[in-house]
Amino acid sequence: MDILFMIFSAVVAIGFIVLIHEGGHYLASRAFGVRVTEFMLGLPGPSVGFTAAGTRFGVTAVPLGGYARVCGMESGPIEPYARGALREVYIHGAVTEGEVAASLGISEDEAFAALDQLAEWGSVVRPARKDDQQRWKTPAVNPSARSRRQAKRLCMPLPAQLPSGDPRPMDDYDAFFDRELSCQYRTLPFWKRSVILLAGIGMNLLFALIAFVVVYAVIGIDYMDPASGQVQHMTLTLGQSLQAGIGAIYVTFQAILALFNPATAGEVVQNSTSVIGIAVMSADFFAKGVADALFFMAVISISIGLMNLLPIPPLDGGRFVVEIIQKITRRDVPARVLGAVSMAGMALFLCFFAFMLNQDIQRFILGG
Repeated sequence: MDILFMIFSAVVAIGFIVLIHEGGHYLASRAFGVRVTEFMLGLPGPSVGFTAAGTRFGVTAVPLGGYARVCGMESGPIEPYARGALREVYIHGAVTEGEVAASLGISEDEAFAALDQLAEWGSVVRPARKDDQQRWKTPAVNPSARSRRQAKRLCMPLPAQLPSGDPRPMDDYDAFFDRELSCQYRTLPFWKRSVILLAGIGMNLLFALIAFVVVYAVIGIDYMDPASGQVQHMTLTLGQSLQAGIGAIYVTFQAILALFNPATAGEVVQNSTSVIGIAVMSADFFAKGVADALFFMAVISISIGLMNLLPIPPLDGGRFVVEIIQKITRRDVPARVLGAVSMAGMALFLCFFAFMLNQDIQRFILGG
């Protein structure tokens, strides 16, 4: 039972923090008219959920982490044959790469590149595994979009009420392509892209501040009077509660900065914890009551939020640095360079995770 409660506590704590983080990206994207095709709790893979307003919400088979699939975040220029490929898909409803290549007079590799980019935009659907012909299709329409105006407002991919893979009646395919392009992250100005990237971190910190206010100013805390030795209950003012939250953010920020100092990096890593440590601590805090659980979640929210500020792709901070570089140089960072840096960043974090996992196994499982 203790193990089940520990797992339950960890899933609730981590799941909620990830939910509000990705919710920040989602809300900012939709506020700026950018399409978001998926909002999932868990790692990419098989999922269960529902579709609303053009976005599929759900939980994946591995409920660790989460993601919001913001369209148009792929690197590199717009594929030169994307416009023609979109037209072919919507005229026929479902086409193969070979059919698009033959119709446009291009190679199949060029057709694939165009179709793959359109799939990243949410404009077409990639071939299903069970489809022997490997056809690219038009997406299904959310039943809630009953008009062209509503579909445009929701930045949904289709203005017609037809099932996936059916031909679509279009008046002007060029205008339709331009509309699809306008729903992409890549078409936004620098400041809007920056807001989308940093919105998740902002939501984490905002939740932490609200949690500190609820814990200290609403629920209150128990403390022992050093003079009498009696335990007393007290509540803080709104200002004092916010000050406590800001102090916790500052302390965490200082700890993360210490990672870049060779003299203190080892100590910070040793004092860090993995999913195992979070699970054990979440069970302890949840067992003590609502105030302690909320306090713990606020601390974890600050940590996850500020860790995402690290200038390492694919973290939000790393993507933000890429945006700054592109803004200054007025050039896109080559896809190969971005991919290599992202792979290096992932390798670094896997090593970091493996070290902390082994550390927590020694601490909590083997009793070290």
